[in-house]
Amino acid sequence: MGRLSGKTALITGAGAGLGRGVALRFADEGADIVVAERHEEPGRETVALIEERGAQAMFVLTDVGVPEQARGAVERTIEAFGRIDVLVNNAQGFNRLGRAEERTDRMWEKSITTGVYGTVWTMNAAFPHMKAQGGGRIINFGSIVGTQGDRFLIEYSAAKEAIRGLSRSAANEWGEHNILVNVICPIARTPSWDRRIALDPQFTEGIIAGTPLGRMGDPERDVGGAALFLASEDGCFVTGNTLFVDGGAHLRGQRAELP
Repeated sequence: MGRLSGKTALITGAGAGLGRGVALRFADEGADIVVAERHEEPGRETVALIEERGAQAMFVLTDVGVPEQARGAVERTIEAFGRIDVLVNNAQGFNRLGRAEERTDRMWEKSITTGVYGTVWTMNAAFPHMKAQGGGRIINFGSIVGTQGDRFLIEYSAAKEAIRGLSRSAANEWGEHNILVNVICPIARTPSWDRRIALDPQFTEGIIAGTPLGRMGDPERDVGGAALFLASEDGCFVTGNTLFVDGGAHLRGQRAELP
């Protein structure tokens, strides 16, 4: 306990799912948390849950697809806590499934703006503060949808792979300032997964069947634990990496059964 004591973390999309799981895990380790979320009610629910665990938290209404709001979340963090030690870019807009040739410009814009630009806006806003304080940690969220080239999510795949690319370049450039940049590609049971299950129960069954550990991840225990490693001193020599927190699901297609 206390591995993040004295640290401040800004987490986008922390109103539910992965973002909330990371926020709660960080809170248990003593971090002050800024919950950047575009939906007020779930965002304030996360703040209440954090405070129940004895940590400080603040809600900032944030749509990461709006540059002023993405950058503003960082500035609000500095105003409230005086520093930003960890930035977690989890928020990302999502479109309905569809074939590549049917994706509209608006769908592409949504994925690229909320994913790529939103990540860049918060990173660039955090950079001068992290540099001035002697370092920081940036954790961006990718997806095996991109690394595997899953069907029917082409613009989402493109955005997530762009995030991995920019994270590697930023890690290379900002390492001299002790700013570490890494990516997590997770699979976990979240409200969005539950909605997908309701539409197609066999989808999740297929994911689990192709996962060596045979289960879905937990946002707080599994994904939050990995993020904690990257945010804490345990991860002080790790940068520019992609950490697959998916029970081995990224190994699908590389397994063969003996006859």
